[in-house]
Amino acid sequence: MKKILLIAAISLTCFYAKAQEELAFPFQGGKEVMSKFFKDSLVLSDQIVSHRATGTAIFKFTADEKGSIKKIIVYYADDITITPPIIEALKKSDRRWIIPNHEKFHDFIIPFSIRFTPPATGSAALQKAVYNAYSRRKAVVSFDQVPLDLATLLPAVSISYDLAP
Repeated sequence: MKKILLIAAISLTCFYAKAQEELAFPFQGGKEVMSKFFKDSLVLSDQIVSHRATGTAIFKFTADEKGSIKKIIVYYADDITITPPIIEALKKSDRRWIIPNHEKFHDFIIPFSIRFTPPATGSAALQKAVYNAYSRRKAVVSFDQVPLDLATLLPAVSISYDLAP
């Protein structure tokens, strides 16, 4: 009897593990398509590039049952200047989100990382520019509680840029 219960428990464990493997990624096409979409859609402004702005920004957004974005909230950003292009890219992702069955709305949390990749040999002027960008950043932080409800944490999107020749 114990062997049968043990086998049944192992079978159920395997079933649940298998069920979790088959969950659909909440962006149409999957994780790689989402990463490519944001890398292609996120257009860094001249201000970001000229000021060598870098940092992380964490957003929460709500998608409805059609995959349309209804609300975008900035939870945290190292520098406010990096948030506008991310918001525009999120708006472009309208109708690409898949929410769980039987929900009218679903919240997602997505981190973005934008970094400047300096050339192999940096000049004193470049070092000064990077330092100035770092020292002038204006962070966005939450000083109150942040309700997360039932949100899905998405993988981070990482964007690197360098000075174009």
